Amino acid sequence: MAEAKSAVAVTNGTKRLADAVRAAKIAAAQRTDIVVDIREADRARLEMFVDELQPIVDAVPSDDDLFDFTLSSGNQPRFWIDATAHVMMGRDRRTYRFVRETRLGRLTLAESPELRFIVDRVTDYIAERIVERDKALAAFDGLGTRLAQAERPQPTLTAPVSISSDDPLRLPARPPSTDFVIALSWLMIGIVVGVGLLMAIAASRGSPLF
Repeated sequence: MAEAKSAVAVTNGTKRLADAVRAAKIAAAQRTDIVVDIREADRARLEMFVDELQPIVDAVPSDDDLFDFTLSSGNQPRFWIDATAHVMMGRDRRTYRFVRETRLGRLTLAESPELRFIVDRVTDYIAERIVERDKALAAFDGLGTRLAQAERPQPTLTAPVSISSDDPLRLPARPPSTDFVIALSWLMIGIVVGVGLLMAIAASRGSPLF
């Protein structure tokens, strides 16, 4: 039991010492204009931001390649959320700026001296990226198309009509008008043939027909 309390005390002491070191770096940067001190102060403030965001970072699976939680060094330290979005310090060295690099330039998503406010905006951004990724995967997995086809009513198939070879094939009855047209056609053909025969006989005898 005593060892457990001692471990807790050491952990809390380490936490307070880290905060004290960060506060000292920030105070040193405020007293001087040395570039190194200013850079260290920016990094110290970003480390405070990382501590506040750490529960959200821990909730994201470590093998998720959508995010890249990295605190980079350099002339201007940045904490990267993914390949395009990061948190940096503003020109006044007290304001946190949550920005995203786009094809049209840098877009400021949030800006505030309040650390908790920027943490909340970054958390919302991470959640939106996860939802966008899930929607993109759902659009290409084919599940929605299969469900839509399953809900669509299928056409009913009618049973084929069986024709028995024993039954004679009966053609549909023709209407009376069809018979009249056929008879009239044969009549006209007979008249034309008769006139042709008369003209041929008259020509053979050399006598005029009329």
